[in-house]
Amino acid sequence: MFLASTSSYREHRYPVEALSHCVWLHFRFPLSSREVKEPMLQRGMILSYETILRWCRKFGRTHADGLRRRRPRPGDTWHLDKVFIKVDGERKYL
Repeated sequence: MFLASTSSYREHRYPVEALSHCVWLHFRFPLSSREVKEPMLQRGMILSYETILRWCRKFGRTHADGLRRRRPRPGDTWHLDKVFIKVDGERKYL
């Protein structure tokens, strides 16, 4: 999970990890702000959905930029679709 600089989180009541996790949940999964509120309640954080929306508006761009920078570039990883193996000394195609 991406954490922005702590200076932008300075004026908020909750820790940086909690804020970051709420924003990440909202953007990573198709969850509304009201649905993000429920897992946070289980962790002992009482939030309103408006608070989560405000955080997403304020920190969403930072998260998106960080994730985009960490995204693998073309040519970084190769995935093999076709595999040849030897079975009983004979070469087979999977």
